[in-house]
Amino acid sequence: MSVRTSTPAPRRAPADDVGAGDESSPALRRAGDPAPSAPGPRSGRRDWRKALEITVLVGPALVVFLGFVIFPVVMAGYYGFFRWKGYGPPTDFIGLQNYATIFQDPTFHEALWHNVVIVVMSLVLQGPIALLLALLLNRPMRGQSAIRVLIFVPYVIAEVVVGTGWSLMLQSDGALNGLLEKVGLGALAEDWLSNPALAIWTLLAIITWKYIGFAVILFLAGLQGIPQELTEAAQIDGASYWQIQRRITLPLLGPTLRIWAFLSIIGSLQLFDLVYIIWGQYIASTAGTSTMATYMVANGRNAGNYGYGNAVAVVLFVISLVVALVYQRYVLRRDTAGALTERSER
Repeated sequence: MSVRTSTPAPRRAPADDVGAGDESSPALRRAGDPAPSAPGPRSGRRDWRKALEITVLVGPALVVFLGFVIFPVVMAGYYGFFRWKGYGPPTDFIGLQNYATIFQDPTFHEALWHNVVIVVMSLVLQGPIALLLALLLNRPMRGQSAIRVLIFVPYVIAEVVVGTGWSLMLQSDGALNGLLEKVGLGALAEDWLSNPALAIWTLLAIITWKYIGFAVILFLAGLQGIPQELTEAAQIDGASYWQIQRRITLPLLGPTLRIWAFLSIIGSLQLFDLVYIIWGQYIASTAGTSTMATYMVANGRNAGNYGYGNAVAVVLFVISLVVALVYQRYVLRRDTAGALTERSER
C-alpha cells in the first residue's frame, strides 16, 4: 500500500515584506494579471495643464506683489543709503547716516511712543466695546439690521471725509464747543485739537468711532459660527448668561479676537491719514499726535530729503514686520497649527 504524501504549499510573503501597497510588485500580482502600464501621454498632458493653470492664476498676483510690494521696499532700502533730493540718480552715498539720525532724533522717539500708545489704547478701547455690542446685536431684537448698518457705516466712510468733518467740529469755535455752550456746559469747552494733554485722547476717540464697526462685524461673524447646541446645553445645566459667555463664547471666539487684534496692531503702527488730515504736518508734532508715518512725510517729502524719508519708511516696515512675525509666532501659532492639523487629517 502506497502512502500518499502532500508537500505543503510555499508560504506567501506578507505585504509588509514585499512592497506593501505596491501593485507592481511581482509577489502581489496574481497570475494572469496584466503588468501596470507606464505613464502615457495623457498623464503628461494633465501635468502640463495643471502647471499652466497655476501659472495663469498665480502669475498676475505674483507680478503685482513683486512690483508694488517687494520692489518698492528694495528701492526704499537702496535710496536710504543716499542723501537724495528726489530727482536724478542718487550719487551722494552716506551709508548708514540716515538710519543713525533716525534713531538719535527725539522727534522720532516721540512719534514712535505715540504709535505705541495708539496700539495699546486701540486694543483696550475698541475690543471690549465691540465685543459688548456684538453680544448685544447677536440676540434677537427689533431694528437689529438697522443698528448693524449704523455701527458699520463709519468704517466705510473715506478717511478724508472723516478727518475733515471731525476737524471742523472739534475746533475752538466748532460744533462741539457750541453744543456744550447751548446746553449750559460751556465750562467743559476745550481746545480739543491743539491742547497736547487732550489731542491724543481726541485722536483715540476718533479712531474708536471710525474702526469699531469693523470689529463688531468681525465678532458677529465669529459668534455666528458658535454652535447653538453648546449654549443650550449650558442653559439646561443651569449656567447664567454671563457664565455662558465667559466659559463658552469667549474661548470659541478666541481665533476671531486674535485676528482682529493683529489687524488693529498693524493698522495702528501705520496710522497716517487721519492724523495728517486733522492736525496737518506741523500741528501734529506740537499737539502730541505725530506718528512714524507723519514723521516720514514731514522729514522726507516735505523737507525735500527723499533719501531720509525712504530710510524712515524702511524702519517703519521693519518694525511692522517684526511685530507681525512675533505676533504670529507666539499668538497666532496655535490657530494656524490647528488649521493645518485639521487639514492634514482630512
